[in-house]
Amino acid sequence: MKVTTTLSSAAALSLVAGLSLSLSPAVAADAAADGDINISEIAYTLETDFIEIAADPGTDISGWTFGSVTRGGSVQAQENTVTVPEGTTVSDSGAVAIDVPITNSVKAGSAADGEYGSSAFVIDENGELIDFQQIGGVVDGKGVTGTKNVYTPAPVIGQEAEPTGATAAGGQSIQLTGDAWKSAAPTPNALPGDDDGGNGGDDGDTPEGVTPIADVQGTGDVSPVQGKTVTTRGVVTAAYPEGGLNGYYIQTPGTGGADAADDTASDGIFVYSPDTVADISIDAHVEVTGTVSEHYGQTQISVSASGLKTVDEPAEAVKPVEDAFPAGDEKRESLEGMLLQPSESLTVADNYNTNTYGEVVLATGEGTLDQPTDVHRPGTPEAKALEAENLDREVVLDDGATVNFLKADKDIPLPYLSKEDPVRVGAQANFTSSVVLGFDHEKWRFQPTTRLTGDNAEAVQPTSFTDTRTDAPEAVGGQVSLASFNVLNYFTTTGDQLDGCQYYDDREGNHITVRGGCDARGAANAESLKRQETKIVTAINKLDASVVSLMEIENSAAFGKDRDDALATLVKHLNEAAGTQKWDFVESPDSVPADEDVIRTALIYQPAEVAPQNESTILDDQDAFSNAREPLSQAFAPKDDSDEVEKDKTFVTISNHFKSKGSGSGPGNEDSGDGQGASNADRVKQAEALVDFAGDQQEAADSELVYLLGDFNSYTQEDPMQVFYEAGYKDIAAEKTDESTYVYGSRTGSLDHVLALDASDAGDGATAFGSVTGADVWNINSVESLALEYSRFNYNIADLFAPDQFRASDHDPVVVGLFDETDEGGDDDSGADGSDESNDDADGTDSADGSSDHPGGKKAGKNGNHWGNRDGDHPGGKNAGKNGHHNGW
Repeated sequence: MKVTTTLSSAAALSLVAGLSLSLSPAVAADAAADGDINISEIAYTLETDFIEIAADPGTDISGWTFGSVTRGGSVQAQENTVTVPEGTTVSDSGAVAIDVPITNSVKAGSAADGEYGSSAFVIDENGELIDFQQIGGVVDGKGVTGTKNVYTPAPVIGQEAEPTGATAAGGQSIQLTGDAWKSAAPTPNALPGDDDGGNGGDDGDTPEGVTPIADVQGTGDVSPVQGKTVTTRGVVTAAYPEGGLNGYYIQTPGTGGADAADDTASDGIFVYSPDTVADISIDAHVEVTGTVSEHYGQTQISVSASGLKTVDEPAEAVKPVEDAFPAGDEKRESLEGMLLQPSESLTVADNYNTNTYGEVVLATGEGTLDQPTDVHRPGTPEAKALEAENLDREVVLDDGATVNFLKADKDIPLPYLSKEDPVRVGAQANFTSSVVLGFDHEKWRFQPTTRLTGDNAEAVQPTSFTDTRTDAPEAVGGQVSLASFNVLNYFTTTGDQLDGCQYYDDREGNHITVRGGCDARGAANAESLKRQETKIVTAINKLDASVVSLMEIENSAAFGKDRDDALATLVKHLNEAAGTQKWDFVESPDSVPADEDVIRTALIYQPAEVAPQNESTILDDQDAFSNAREPLSQAFAPKDDSDEVEKDKTFVTISNHFKSKGSGSGPGNEDSGDGQGASNADRVKQAEALVDFAGDQQEAADSELVYLLGDFNSYTQEDPMQVFYEAGYKDIAAEKTDESTYVYGSRTGSLDHVLALDASDAGDGATAFGSVTGADVWNINSVESLALEYSRFNYNIADLFAPDQFRASDHDPVVVGLFDETDEGGDDDSGADGSDESNDDADGTDSADGSSDHPGGKKAGKNGNHWGNRDGDHPGGKNAGKNGHHNGW
C-alpha cells in the first residue's frame, strides 16, 4: 500500500516548485504557532524515519509534501521528500506520521547558529509552507535557512527553520509536548504525551477483539486503520530474523489458492517485530497486537515483545496463489503480503543491483523492457506509453534482506549469482517454490520465504533461470566481417604507476581499479590489468572479426608514451592467445588533434583477411569533438583465397565514440526529460560533422562502401541517429536483428551501432548496406551481472571471476558480414537468418509509420530518464545512481 507514490518525488517537487504561495510564510508560521496544524514529532534515529503533524481529525492532507533538508539547508535527494497520496486524512488520534528519510546530521548548542541541523518541513497542497522545524539548534536562536537546489521546493527556499533545541537519543524521536521539544520513545500517529503511549488514541479507537487481516489491509492504497492498534491472527508464511527486514509475514488461515482471484483485500500482512522474529517459525499460528502503519508503501503491524502470542487451536493451511502475476496496482494490492507461486515465466530485465542488494528486476509479459527512445522518437505519445507499460511490467525478485553487499556482509556469498548458473538479462525466470509479494521503495517485490544467500540457494532460492549464453556470435556470412568492441577503459598505464590515484578497493582493502585523482581510468595494478586483459582478449579472439573498432582504449600519448603503446600491447596479447600473428593495428596518422581525451578510438584487423588502403585519418574538429573522442578512419580491401587484395571491394571504416549522456553544458545540452539525456545537441553536431568527414573519406577511397562503427551514445530513434538516416545510412543491427547492445536502468536498447551507407545515387554499383550478408549482436557484456567484471574481483567472498568473455565490458559487440562470395553485393532484404525482417518493429509489428523505408528498420518508430553516474561502489541507498567504474557513457 503505497504512501509515497501518488507522484514520484521528482514530480512532486516540480508541482510544488511551480506554485505561488497564497499566504505569506509569516501567516503560515502564525497558523502553525497557533496550533492549527504543526509538526509534532520528528524521528531520525530509527530504521524508518518519519515526520508527524498534529491536526484536527479528518483533515485531508492529500497532495501535501513532507520533507527534510540537510544541515546546509537544501534537500539532499529526491527520496528526502514525499508527496502524500489522495484520500489521506488525519485519524481520530489527531496526528498522522509520514515516512520520509531524514539525514542524521544535527548539531546542538551555541555552535548551531543556523549553519547546522537537519530540518523537517511540511507544505500543503496549495504550496503553503505549514511548518519548518530544525532538529537541535538553540531555542529562539538562528535556524537553518532553506537553500536552493534542484530538489528543494520553492516554498522552503529562503525560509528559516525554528530550532527545536532537542536532539533524539538512539532509537527515540523528538516530540513537541506542550511548548517544548523533548527526546522520548517514538509515538507515530499519536500525539506525544497521549496516555496510550502512541498506540493510536484512547481505548475507543482500538478495534475490539480480533480484526481480520483483510480488514487491516483494506481495499485502498492505505490501511483504513493506519495509526491504530489492532489484534489479528495468521499463519506465518515467511520469516526474516537476519538481513535487516526484522519481521515476518502472516496470512489468514485457509486463504490463497484459486479463491484469492476474486478477493479485493489482501489476506496477508508484514509484521515488523525485531523483538519476536527470532521466536517464531514458519507455519506457526500466531496472534499479534501492534500499531498499523505504512512503511515505504507496504502495510505493516509493528509488534513489541509483549505483542506476540501463539494460538493453540490448529489453523487451516495457507495455499499459495497459483496464477500469472497480475498487471496493475489494484489487483496487486489485493495480494500484498500473500504467498504466491507465479505460474508463468518472467523475463530478467536487469541484474545491475544483484551484487549490491541481491535484487533481480523481472518483467511480466513478453521480452525485456525496451528503452522507449530505441523504438520510438523521443517525447512522442508512443514513447511515453511504452515507458508507462514498462513501469507496469516491472517486479523485483528480492533476497529477503536489506543488505548492501558493497558495505556489509561481504563474507556471505551473494544470492542468485554463481559461475555455474548465470542470471542474464533476457533469460527466463521460472518459479520453483513460493514467494511472498511485498512492496518497498516504489517497487513490487517477490520475497523468498526466508533470507536467501549463496550458501542456502539450493534450499531457499525460489527460481531457476535459463542459460542464454553462446560461445561465439551467430554466423553472419560474407567474405569478411566488421565489429565494434568497447574495451571498458583498457589502460596499460595502471594506477600504481602514477601519483595521486584514488582507488576502488576489494573487501580486504586491495586496490582493484582507479576511481579518480589521476589520468588513469582502468586497472589499479598489474594483477588487476591481467584479469581485465584476459577477458577482453578471450572475447575479441572469439569475436573473430576481420576489422574491429575499439572504444575506450588508453591514449598512451597522455602519459608521455607513443600514442599506440596500449593498442600495441593489446594486439600482442591477442596474438599470444591466438598462437599466431593473427592481429595487427592501424597506426596513428602523423597528424593528430592537439587536445585529446585520455581514451581514444582505434582499429585492429586480421592481415590474412584484409589489407589497409592508404593512411589512417582522424577527424580533427575541435568545435564538434572537444568533449568526445575524435573519429578514426581507415580504408580496407578484402583478400581472396590466394591472398590477393581485391581493391575493387575497398571499404571505408570509421571508428566513433560520441559524447556521453551523463553531463552537458551550453544550449540544447541540458537534459530535457525526453529520454535523450544531456549533451544531445552536441551529439547531433558530432553526427553532422561525421557525415561530412565520411563523405571526404568516401571520396578519398573512391568507394561507396562506407561503414560507421562504435558507441554513438544515442539510442536508435534519437536525434543524432536521424542525422545518419537522413544522410542515407542504415543501422545494420536494427535492420537485421532483434538484439540490443546496452542495458541501463532496467531498459534495453542500443547505444552501439554499425551504420552502412545506402546512397540512392549508387547506380548499379554495390552499396555498403547492400553488401551486408548478416549481422549479430553478441550479448556477452550488457546482459551479464556487473559482479562478473574484473573490476569486482574479491568484493564478495564468492569468487565470480572467470577467464572468459562474459562481462569483458558493459557494451555488447555488433558484428556484420560483408560480400557474399556467391552473389557479390549481398541481399538487401536478408537478415542474419536470411528472412525478410527489415520492416518489423522489435515486437514483431510494422514500423511506426507502416512504411518499408522508415529510418531505423525494425526498431523504428525503443526513453529512459535515468542518466546519472553509475558508481557501483557508492550506491547511497536503493535508489542511488550507478557507475561500475565506467566513466560516464
